Amino acid sequence: MTELDNESLGLLEDTLRKTMLSTSGAELDAALAELGWADMLSDMPEIALPLVFRLLGETGSHASVLNDVLLETIGGLPGGTPPMPYAGGAWVVWERTNTENPTLGGLPLRRVPDGQLLRISEARRALGWWLVGSARAMLALARQHALDRVQFGKPISSFQAVRHRLAETLVAIEGAEATLTLPGADNVDLNSLLAKAAAGKAALTAAKHCQQVLGGIGFTAEHELHRHVKRVLVLDGLLGSSRELTRKAGAGLRARGTAPRLAQL
Repeated sequence: MTELDNESLGLLEDTLRKTMLSTSGAELDAALAELGWADMLSDMPEIALPLVFRLLGETGSHASVLNDVLLETIGGLPGGTPPMPYAGGAWVVWERTNTENPTLGGLPLRRVPDGQLLRISEARRALGWWLVGSARAMLALARQHALDRVQFGKPISSFQAVRHRLAETLVAIEGAEATLTLPGADNVDLNSLLAKAAAGKAALTAAKHCQQVLGGIGFTAEHELHRHVKRVLVLDGLLGSSRELTRKAGAGLRARGTAPRLAQL
């Protein structure tokens, strides 16, 4: 495992953020490759996955790096572009090149008839961090609007209803992050399944509450919120939606008759 001190980690995060803010899609794939994404994924996945995917969410950018996580996890597949289960029993492929007409939420995803993946735990965690990053981006937009928007002579951030929605969003995000950072050595599949479900639920909560805080402006195409909302709706569906994964976890626990310890409290 490669260790990074706080200064090096901060520099890496700043570099990645600036890169993602300036490019997206296939161009970002190339930029990440130049920055050593493959080595980061191989040598320090515990740092690379949360950092890269969280920043994708926060910046609103996208790249085909989820393909790399899947291939790293299951040992490679012919063609190098694995199919992924999507909400409702469908399957999609994440194209590695830019397409003129992205099919889902502005992402280069193409529907395919079927597919099969055996182990997708790390990819679910990666998506969880992406969802959390997107949720934080929406929360930041709503918080700034609440501070700037004045009604009845005072910022709407002083209104209890607005504060409660923002607080509930933050609690959901913090809870999802805590679930994502749980050690999963003993229950890898279950931990990652629950983490992805929690992140998806947190992102959907953020989309709902932040839209309410932003009001009419949040529905406009000119505002950034709609891009994040579309994105989280798609990402939640990849590798199992929060609803599907929660049901799957519940069915598994009922079948076992016991609930494993997921964290030492």
